[in-house]
Amino acid sequence: MAVFTVLYPASDGAKFDYAYYENTHIPLAKAAFTATGLTGVQILKGLAGGGGAPAPYLVIVNLIFRDAEALQASLGGPRGAEVTADVANFTNVQPIVQISTEA
Repeated sequence: MAVFTVLYPASDGAKFDYAYYENTHIPLAKAAFTATGLTGVQILKGLAGGGGAPAPYLVIVNLIFRDAEALQASLGGPRGAEVTADVANFTNVQPIVQISTEA
């Protein structure tokens, strides 16, 4: 299993269209990557940070792939650029990404 995590940091002036993200962007990612090994998606919406502080991230999403090869085939595949280009349609936030596996 390989996980592609995308974190959208909260900041002053940050814009994030949750409805577009859930109804358009995530279905686009599923349609683009399922055939090449996407097995699941987890969307986490930030509510709060520790000690009552504001949430440091607006949204964290985990795209779960069968393995590292499936992740690479998906992101580097013919629809990877299409999914990436769609980010501008729902946010002005520069996302942070991380690739992980279970320990």
